[in-house]
Order: sequence, then structure tokens, then C-alpha cells
Amino acid sequence: MRGMSRLRRLVLSDRVFFITCRVHHLRRSLGEPEFACLGEVMRERRKAHGFLFTAWVFLPDHWHAIIFPRFPLTISRVLESLKVSATRLINADRGERGVLFQGRFFDRALRTVKEYDEKVAYIHGNPVKAGLVERPENWKCSSVHDYTGGVEAPSGSGSPIPVDRVLMPTGEQGRI
Repeated sequence: MRGMSRLRRLVLSDRVFFITCRVHHLRRSLGEPEFACLGEVMRERRKAHGFLFTAWVFLPDHWHAIIFPRFPLTISRVLESLKVSATRLINADRGERGVLFQGRFFDRALRTVKEYDEKVAYIHGNPVKAGLVERPENWKCSSVHDYTGGVEAPSGSGSPIPVDRVLMPTGEQGRI
């Protein structure tokens, strides 16, 4: 098995994870129809598995999310479920076959409120960094529209995937 990563995930559940999932390099970029399919899959899989989804963005060649899988569900199982379901739906919509996303995904277990806030800002700023829009609010396929500042606030303005609102510890160094 030469060339295969030996990455082992030591923490699999009951943690907040920042995720990056890339479209396979041999596949076409994602657009509005595929973003709608991804949104449908995210809503359905979250309902079926009960994981928390607190921030996200879809871009043409990748997507990011912050996900909290509750034990016994693992982050690997969540991503497998999302990627397989999205691939089936998007391939059917496009009339295509084969893998849509790279086999692996990047995950980072977040440890502090500061780290969490930095990743949320990174997710929401990603379309600007990619040169797709001038302001995060101008990108429709993002949870930036749900970030209104209060945990009791209603979900945002028609976001395709409303976020789960969670209370965080006080202070940047608070452990999550």
C-alpha cells in the first residue's frame, strides 16, 4: 500500500471538527445545482444521524464545515455518509458515474473558543479569498447568513442549511 496515508484519527466523536472536503481533480467543478444537492444531503444526513452542524460553505472545488458528531457516531462515519449520499445524488443529477470527492478529507479537532471563532471566520471568508465575491455576505452557499450573534436568534434568511446554535464557554481560551 505504497503512497497511502497512515493518518490515524485518535479522537473520533464528541469533539468539534473543522472539515475540508475536496472535489476529485478529475471531476467538473460544482455549481448552483450541485450546491442545492449538497444542501439537501446535509439536511437529510444531519436529521438521520443527529450530528451538529455549526458553520459551512460550498465552493466550486471544495467545501468546509464545522461538525460535532455525538458518540457513538464518528467524524469518519459522518463524512462517509455525506460524501456517498452527495455523490449518488449529484451523479444522478448530472448523468455521470464514479467518485466525486477525493477519498480522504482534512479534519481538525478544535480545542478552544478562539480556534473555533477563527475557523468560522475562515469558512465565511473563503469565497472572498477565492475571488468569487467581494464580501462574505454576497456568497449564497454559506452559513454566514445564519450568524446573527445570539444563540436564541432564529435561523438566518433562508439559508439552505440552517446552523445548529450552541453555547460556547466564555473567553477565547475556553475549552470546547
